[in-house]
Amino acid sequence: MELLPWFVAAYLLGAIPTSYLVVRLVQGRDLRTMGSGNLGATNLYRVLGWKYALPVGAFDLAKGLVPVSLFGPRAGGGELVPLLLGIAAVTGHVFSVFVGFRGGKGVATGAGVVLGLAPWAFLVALVIWVIVVAATGYVSLGSIIAALVLPPAVWWLHPERRALVWLFALLAAIVIGLHRANLGRLMAGTEHRFRRRAQTPDQPSP
Repeated sequence: MELLPWFVAAYLLGAIPTSYLVVRLVQGRDLRTMGSGNLGATNLYRVLGWKYALPVGAFDLAKGLVPVSLFGPRAGGGELVPLLLGIAAVTGHVFSVFVGFRGGKGVATGAGVVLGLAPWAFLVALVIWVIVVAATGYVSLGSIIAALVLPPAVWWLHPERRALVWLFALLAAIVIGLHRANLGRLMAGTEHRFRRRAQTPDQPSP
């Protein structure tokens, strides 16, 4: 029971619907009805552009970093707890209690978890994500491939984390699972590319 408040705090932090709040404040609209309907920085970029997407993406990353870096050491309970707190934050981001248990796909928040616990593996996954997105224009494909690379990167670059590599694999599996629809569109050739201008309020959603 001593750990419960920390898990609740991690979930609630992750559940802050950053992109949703920004669009509400700027346009008075619901991001869930715009673009892809996803409450993540990529969809926010499509709607409002880089000016808003970059700080929101950074905040979403911090939602994963803070539980593992700040909550974890204070909660105690061994080395397993910080990673579990990070997964709680990702769960909050994906299933936010504040917006009807809808949210983003957990990529940025999950990246924050990895950054806090396995920074070298984070850098490898980030480089691969950048290369894939730059080469193809598909953020979803970059996220999926980066997630696939994560567990072996943790194994090779962070021997001290090998006992927990199965949890990093679980985190990767969550991210990939949340991209099921994207995988279908990628195979069908109908996935949206990242290289596009932000929508104006009068533009139809794709």
